[in-house]
Amino acid sequence: MKYIKPERVFIKSSAELNEQWVQDRIAEDPSLLGLGDLILKDKERIHANAGRLDLLLQNPDSTQRYEVEIQLGKTDESHIIRTIEYWDIERKRYPQYEHTAVIIAEDITSRFLNVISLFNGFIPLIAIQMQALKIGDHVSLVFTTVLSQMTLGLVDEDEEVQETTDRAYWKKRASEATLKMMDSVFAMIKEWDPELELKYNKFYIGMAKQGQPNIFVLFRPKKDYLRLEVRLPRSDETDAKLEKSGLELMDYELRWGRYRIRLAKTDVKKHEHFLHDFLKLAYDEAIK
Repeated sequence: MKYIKPERVFIKSSAELNEQWVQDRIAEDPSLLGLGDLILKDKERIHANAGRLDLLLQNPDSTQRYEVEIQLGKTDESHIIRTIEYWDIERKRYPQYEHTAVIIAEDITSRFLNVISLFNGFIPLIAIQMQALKIGDHVSLVFTTVLSQMTLGLVDEDEEVQETTDRAYWKKRASEATLKMMDSVFAMIKEWDPELELKYNKFYIGMAKQGQPNIFVLFRPKKDYLRLEVRLPRSDETDAKLEKSGLELMDYELRWGRYRIRLAKTDVKKHEHFLHDFLKLAYDEAIK
């Protein structure tokens, strides 16, 4: 098979390509960005007194939205200000969604990365470098994430500021049946670390080891079901496994990096092998 070396094309200086062309390609297939199976919500979205947002993308299976700005050539200060401004307008206008600002540029400089990394964790930001590669008569776009959204811990994950409770408190708030479901799931986890103990708090049940919080899994028992929240980086592979499992999935909490699963009373026994492997994956990730 003949090898053809791709030639990088800088769109900013190209006579044939432009920003509109890039927008159209992403709008046709938002998955190009590597942010998941997204849909186009709006394009060139008008913001009064602030200009136009290039692209607004949304995850159809969750409340996650992405405010996307495209910059040809090198990143600059006005680009980041504009991106954050659009993100801020959207999150205030539609607070029911989780919003993430996305900066796309052909050349993301180290100085620029240093600047936006100061915001990351407080303002959800993702920086993506874009390359146009010409192969023969065809041009392909390649997007590489160079700065991912940083996950900050929840205040209610700080055990020192949580109001501690006990099992009796949760028997009133949940039910004996859902607490037994939690016990069964927790028994799987203790196989890998027998020193872990349940830690009963007002809003959730976490885990601790030798008095120190270790909450890669949170339990939120309800009257009729158990909500399981598992801290694990999101990936297409994990998404596919969960969808294939037949379990009832809730929105992925992108801000906190947690898969949320709603377990009915028969699910723990029915999906025991899958839950065992899934939780082991989260445990291994937590102890890296």
